[in-house]
Amino acid sequence: IAAEFNAMLVALNQVGVNVFLADEKYFPVGHRGVYHTVGNNFFLNKTYMRRPGVLMSVMRHEGWHAAQDCMAGTIDNSLIAIIKPEEDVPPLWREMVERTYPKSAVPWEAEATWAGKTEGMTSKALAACATGAMWEIYEPTPLTRKYLVEEGFMSK
Repeated sequence: IAAEFNAMLVALNQVGVNVFLADEKYFPVGHRGVYHTVGNNFFLNKTYMRRPGVLMSVMRHEGWHAAQDCMAGTIDNSLIAIIKPEEDVPPLWREMVERTYPKSAVPWEAEATWAGKTEGMTSKALAACATGAMWEIYEPTPLTRKYLVEEGFMSK
């Protein structure tokens, strides 16, 4: 766990994402973390970070959102794009997210929830972002590819 945690912190630092511990009073009840696409920061609710399993799950989940930010062209934007095709997300994680998030957030949150519970998944995606090879390592979905080409991030 320590090696994965450190690898995520190194990659996050390389892409310009800061990680902060924040007091519980800044979060809605029960929220453990949040990634902010505009400031490229994520905040961990320190009340929940005493347990290594929770810390890793939240680091992976919010780190995945940072990788989704990278997939959307650059970390310096306010957009996120799914990294894997929606049908690749295991049904367990999708169903859980469908019960807890608004429908409009399901594709991104299902993926991040899966990543939050999967060792090494977020670390690998953040490393891809840090090396600048995101779209070589992860084939963009058709809609994301269309956007990346239209915005000049990729050639056809």
